[in-house]
Amino acid sequence: MIRTHEAGALRKEHAGRRVTLAGWVARRRDHGGVVFIDLRDASGSAQVVFREEDHAHDLRSEYCVKVTGEVRLRPAGNENPDLPTGDVEVVATEVEVLSESAPLPFPIEGTTGVSEEARLKYRYLDIRRQRIADALKIRSQATYLAHEVMRERGFVYVETPSLTRSTPEGARDFLVPVRLQPGSWYALPQSPQLFKQLLMVSGLERYYQLARCFRDEDLRADRQPEFTQIDIEMSFVDQDDVIELGEALIGRIWKETLGYELPTPLPRISYAEAMSRYGSDKPDLRFGVELTDLTGYFADTSFRVFQQPYVGAVVMPGGASQSRRELDGWQEWAKSRGARGLAYVLVQEDGLGGPVARNLSEAELGGLAKATGAQPGDAIFFAAGLPGPSRELLGAARLEIGRRCGLIDESQWSFLWVVDAPMFEPVVDEVGRQTGWTAVHHPFTGPKPEWAESFQDAPGEALAYAYDMVCNGMEIGGGSIRIHRAEMQQRVFDVLGISKEEAENKFGFLLEAFKYGPPPHGGIAYGWDRVCMLLAGGESIRDVIAFPKTASGFDPLTGAPTPITGEQRKEAGVDAKPKSETPAQPPAPGV
Repeated sequence: MIRTHEAGALRKEHAGRRVTLAGWVARRRDHGGVVFIDLRDASGSAQVVFREEDHAHDLRSEYCVKVTGEVRLRPAGNENPDLPTGDVEVVATEVEVLSESAPLPFPIEGTTGVSEEARLKYRYLDIRRQRIADALKIRSQATYLAHEVMRERGFVYVETPSLTRSTPEGARDFLVPVRLQPGSWYALPQSPQLFKQLLMVSGLERYYQLARCFRDEDLRADRQPEFTQIDIEMSFVDQDDVIELGEALIGRIWKETLGYELPTPLPRISYAEAMSRYGSDKPDLRFGVELTDLTGYFADTSFRVFQQPYVGAVVMPGGASQSRRELDGWQEWAKSRGARGLAYVLVQEDGLGGPVARNLSEAELGGLAKATGAQPGDAIFFAAGLPGPSRELLGAARLEIGRRCGLIDESQWSFLWVVDAPMFEPVVDEVGRQTGWTAVHHPFTGPKPEWAESFQDAPGEALAYAYDMVCNGMEIGGGSIRIHRAEMQQRVFDVLGISKEEAENKFGFLLEAFKYGPPPHGGIAYGWDRVCMLLAGGESIRDVIAFPKTASGFDPLTGAPTPITGEQRKEAGVDAKPKSETPAQPPAPGV
C-alpha cells in the first residue's frame, strides 16, 4: 500500500507513530516559516505541518501527494474540536507529489456562486466536497441494508432486461434501434412491472431488484431520465403483508443510517381523506393546517364565484398582516399553477376585509371565521370549482403557508400510508368533456375486494387495492395487489377501452403467461433516489446520483445527448422500414 493510515483515522493514540498518508491538498496556510496543509482523503482530513518551507513551497490546492511524518498531539489551545482528527497533526519529513492539479474551475470548499451546470460538468471535483461524498456513502449504506433485509426474508434477486418492447406505462419510452433488424426498435424499460409479474407466474414467489428505469418525461425540476427503484413482488399475499414488509425495510434503513426508530405500524389514511383534509395524495403531516370544505356553507350564496360544485378554504395564521404586494403575489403564485387566482378574506379585529368580503352576505361573513377556525389576524384563502383541481390548489397553498410561516418542523419525520386510491380517473378533452377512463396506477392494479365483481358498473367510484408510502410530503414508494384472473383483467380493459386485439398487441406475452395458473400476487417499488435524498438531507435527487443530468436531461460532463453521424444512422437502421412494412418485390425474371 502507498499509505500506512487513512488521514481521517488518526487519533490521540497514534501520537509518536510514524505514518505515511496519501490524498489531496485541501487547504494550505503559511505562518512565517511554518506551512500547514489539510490533507484530505475519502476518510476525512488531517493537519500536516511542514517546518521547512522547501518541503511545501510547490504544493497547491488539490495536488495529489504522499506525506510521511510523525503524529503528535497539537499544542495546547490549538486543538480543533470540530474535526475527528482535531487533537493531532502530522509533522512531515518527506513529501512526494503524485500528480499535480490544474487551476480549479471552482473552489472545492463551499459552493457560493457556483452554478449547478458547472458542478455537474466537473462532477468528479464536486464529489470531492464532503457533503456530496457523504451523500453517496449514505446511499451505499442504505443499499447494503436493503439487501440484508431482503435476504433475511428469503427474497430472490433477479435482474430483468434493459432491452425490451415498448409498453404503455404513463410516459414516453426511450427507443433503441436494432442494427441486426433494421426498422425494429427496443425500448428501455420504464419499470420491471410486467417482468416481475412473470416471475410470480414462474413460481419464484419472492423477487426483488435494484432496477434501473428509464422515462422520457417532459422537463421537471426533480426528475431524471434514468433512475433507480427497489422493486419488490410477492405471491400469496394481501395488502397488509406488503405494507409490513415495506415498514420493515424502511424502518431498518432509517434506524441504522440515522438512528431513527420508525413508529410502526404507520398510520393509514384513505386517498379520499388525504385529498379532503390536505389537498394532496402525499400529505405532509409535520404541521397541522388543514382544508375546510365550505360547499355546504355557501350552498345558497349569491356570490357567483362560489356557485360551484366545490368551495374550500385554508387558513394562513397571521396572514392578515401581509401587505397588498404580498397578497397580490399570492395571485401570481396561483396563476403560475394554472389557476385564475386565489380569493381571500382577511380576519381583522373589527371584522372581515378584502375583496371577497364585499361580495358575501352578513350571515356568511358572521360565521365564516368559526367555520374555518380562523382567528383575528389570519387570512382565509379560497378555491372554488371542480373538487379535484380546487383541492390540489388549496393543498399547494397549504404547503406554501407552512413554508412561509415556518410551521414545518424540518427535524421531524412524518411517515404514513395512503390507501384506497381510485381505480380509474376520467379522460377529458380540451373542452372538459369526459371521453373515457384511464387507470390511476396501471391496468394490472386489482380492485379492493368489495369492488371485485362490480367495478365496471361504477368506474368513478371503484377503489384500487393500492397503497403508497409517504414521507414528509413525498411519495417514496407505491404498489398494489395485482389482477391475476383473466376475466377480471378483461373487464378492466373494457373499462379502459382497450380491445382484445390491442391488449394482445401490448401485453400479449403477459396475458399468455396468465393462462398457466398465475398466483395471487402484489408488490411495491420504492424510488431509491428519493429515499436516499431524504436520508442524506439533500434538496434534489441529483445530490445522491453520482453523475446526474440537468432538469432538461443534458449531461454537462459528457455532453450527451449528441447527434450521430450519417454513417452511424445508416448502420443502426434508424431510417429503415421494418420488413412487415416493406412492399413485396416482384420476382426476378426466370424465377
